[in-house]
Amino acid sequence: MTNVVAMSRPLRLALLADAAASGASAALLVAGAGSLESWLGLPVTLMREAGLVLVPYVIFVVFLASRPAVSVGAVNTVIAINLAWAAASLLLPVSKWVAPTLLGIAFVLAQGFAVGALGLIQYICLRQARVRGAEPAVG
Repeated sequence: MTNVVAMSRPLRLALLADAAASGASAALLVAGAGSLESWLGLPVTLMREAGLVLVPYVIFVVFLASRPAVSVGAVNTVIAINLAWAAASLLLPVSKWVAPTLLGIAFVLAQGFAVGALGLIQYICLRQARVRGAEPAVG
């Protein structure tokens, strides 16, 4: 089993979609936290810190997507981060840490489901890239 796979087009696109969505979320959460607080019922500090956490993540994901080959472990790390973010997004509205509005609950759950879906897509794309890499060369 190989620890590095050639970057496939689907995997690159899945990573770039993640970076774009995460970058947009980071910008929204950092720049718009003050405006969103009353609508979402989420603390400004929580939103800004979540947005700031995304900045190095976006840089890492763009770096991975730009490579001709990628470490399976690095992509698995991205997938694990996405699944952890999705799980936290599902737990946050029911926790006692915050008191989101109905719109806030919908916002957190929607982005959590989207992040989880991206993680699943990345997993499928990585698995396909690994299978293609294991196929013998034809010709």
